[in-house]
Amino acid sequence: MRFLADRKHLAIIAAKFSCGAPRAGAEKGPEAIIRTGVFNDIAKKANLSLVFETLAPGDHPHQTLSDTSILGLKRPLEVSADAQRVSSSVYQQARLGRFVLTLGGDHSIGAGTVSGTAKAIRERFQGQDIGVLWIDAHADINTPETSVSKRLHGMPVAFASGIAKSPQEGVFDWLEESHIIDLGKFVYIGLRDVDEAEKEIIARNNIKAFTMDDIRRIGIETVMDEALDYIGKETPVHASYDIDSLDPEWAPSTGFPVPSGLSLNEGMLVAKRLHESGNLITLDLVEINPDIATARLDVTVNAGCELIKNGLGLGDC
Repeated sequence: MRFLADRKHLAIIAAKFSCGAPRAGAEKGPEAIIRTGVFNDIAKKANLSLVFETLAPGDHPHQTLSDTSILGLKRPLEVSADAQRVSSSVYQQARLGRFVLTLGGDHSIGAGTVSGTAKAIRERFQGQDIGVLWIDAHADINTPETSVSKRLHGMPVAFASGIAKSPQEGVFDWLEESHIIDLGKFVYIGLRDVDEAEKEIIARNNIKAFTMDDIRRIGIETVMDEALDYIGKETPVHASYDIDSLDPEWAPSTGFPVPSGLSLNEGMLVAKRLHESGNLITLDLVEINPDIATARLDVTVNAGCELIKNGLGLGDC
């Protein structure tokens, strides 16, 4: 991978936050993955040293706040502070040239992962923008004004791209120009549950989006060909994988499962193609919730492990 300077270390950030979503439990997702031993297998197979970092509630001053007075948003100070910590951690590891894998947590942490990656790459490569693949059933691009739920796990793309601006001190006002991603190098894959306001935002900003209807029509291989060509062959890539991009058959233990999603094989192919591009530098896996569909948690966790292994080029380990 041409954009990785440190090929001996894999940085794993366990972002144990769920305050952006309406239901707790996603904070347990990282530990569910780690307990499988998948990273020991990866380390042995790829001869990697693992660098673990755990981020959890309790280390910032807004931890107990659930203020809804800021445009009606749910726990905005807390979510913003959590995302800032994630952004800082991803930045610190990515600027060393390490592959960074962030385990969530709800998808509000995505505002932190992509912004931290964007800043690190701009510093390392003289202003180079990153490409982003957002692999999700949902677009996560509502703004505080358009959101019906007012939950910030539905807004990370809007804040990370600058579409949504900080509504008040302490709410994503830490995002600087160096953090902001370029929507001209952004691609959605797997959309199938998108708000009308989000559809308008996507159209207005001419964002590249492949819905599940597109995938069924032209096939996942063609989708990946087009997505990678769109982002550019000389562009470092951040992939943010929401486990609900997969059909509930493969990922039942998640907060907002949506039928008719990616098969596990399709999800793994996306990850494999990203690895084979040579440009994948950072990867998120979010929204595994061990408190949901507990009898089939092993199915969801196994799917998550397969996505990770394929993203690292180790699908057979």
